[in-house]
Amino acid sequence: MQNQAGSHITIRLPSKYSSSAAAPESSSFTHPPLEWLHRTWAVTHSTLSMWRSARNVRITYKPIPSTSNGGPARIDDLVEYESCSAPTPGDPKFPARGIVKAIGGVDTAASTDDGDTSSWNWRGRGLLWLIGSHWEILGWGERDIPGSEGEKERWVVTWFEATLFTKEGVDIYSDRREGGSPELVEEILGELKGLKGAEELVGICEDMKAVEISLPWAEK
Repeated sequence: MQNQAGSHITIRLPSKYSSSAAAPESSSFTHPPLEWLHRTWAVTHSTLSMWRSARNVRITYKPIPSTSNGGPARIDDLVEYESCSAPTPGDPKFPARGIVKAIGGVDTAASTDDGDTSSWNWRGRGLLWLIGSHWEILGWGERDIPGSEGEKERWVVTWFEATLFTKEGVDIYSDRREGGSPELVEEILGELKGLKGAEELVGICEDMKAVEISLPWAEK
């Protein structure tokens, strides 16, 4: 499987901007298979200030049954991360309770279009059930890692709306714990900063920062 434009990285605009008459539509975008999303993704780059003090941020998507026959797709959404101040492997204080923090929620497909797996409404679990947000997939794909013997890397670019607690922003995911290859990351960042018809979003992407990765991950 390749991304929706072959070996070239293609990023579409979020619906917030693509509805503008001045914003071009990405006719080459296709929705990822739902099963393809069901895995753990490392958040390698983000505009979210919350991740400036966190490391090893990862998101696991798992299938859950829909609430009714023919109802919208739903996926379990588990975000896990470690504080940058927490001990690392090799530190005498490692492992320690409470190193891995978690945020659980459920994503429900926001579109009624059959097969649309790129637009989601998130709702928190437990004490977070009152909190909701909307996010969309702007690009996705997989391709061979340069210099490897057929090893592939998968990637996703997501956009999320502003909430009472977070600003509007963009994340880059990789299915590799160490993050995407430098060539892939450079290409994605270039596409984001070259988006047409969404100057506000381009400005947000200028604040994109790498999320700290320190392997191995701490596990709960």
